[in-house]
Amino acid sequence: MFCGPDGEFGNELGVVRDGAAVTDDVDRLNLARALGFSETVFIDDEIAGVIDIWTPSTRLPFAGHPCVGAASLLATPELTTRAGRVRARHDGEFTWIAAQSDWAPPRVLKQFGSAQEVDALEVPPQGDWVYAWAWHNEPAGQIRARAFPGRGDGIDEDEATGAAAILLTATLNRPLSIRQGRGSQITTRPLAEGWIEIGGRVLETQH
Repeated sequence: MFCGPDGEFGNELGVVRDGAAVTDDVDRLNLARALGFSETVFIDDEIAGVIDIWTPSTRLPFAGHPCVGAASLLATPELTTRAGRVRARHDGEFTWIAAQSDWAPPRVLKQFGSAQEVDALEVPPQGDWVYAWAWHNEPAGQIRARAFPGRGDGIDEDEATGAAAILLTATLNRPLSIRQGRGSQITTRPLAEGWIEIGGRVLETQH
């Protein structure tokens, strides 16, 4: 998810197509932990777009990265998450979802003075979920960002995120082009009534 133009970079997503086959929460957590991705999405109803999102340590009511992946896979106009109904659309090579910014889990948005400072950061100690960012080109809305979940569950840095990008877009109240991690690309824009749209390229692979 959120790949570069040639399919490079991006953040892998675990997808369980037959979520109904894994009904117990403990089993879902154990599977997400075994897969080891930053997030795993269980598709509980393909037609209605009902999904359930897990990290290796917890369930998330909403997360942008798995919603973009599920929207690309299912091609439905809406997804149902535990936080609410997410809008979805497709535009050429991009898949977009729109969500309310207050659905996003809390994140510490930490601004730095330059993209070079963000590049030089070490992984911080376990604790707050930190989204480190700086302007790369402020007039053009270009951001350099890195994400540190701080959960101690094996995901020290998240290559590409959705919820944190949504929160940053809501805070700055302007469209953004975000380069995160090693080179993942995330595009966002604020909509009316608290909705934020986020999109990127999705490359499907089989494991």
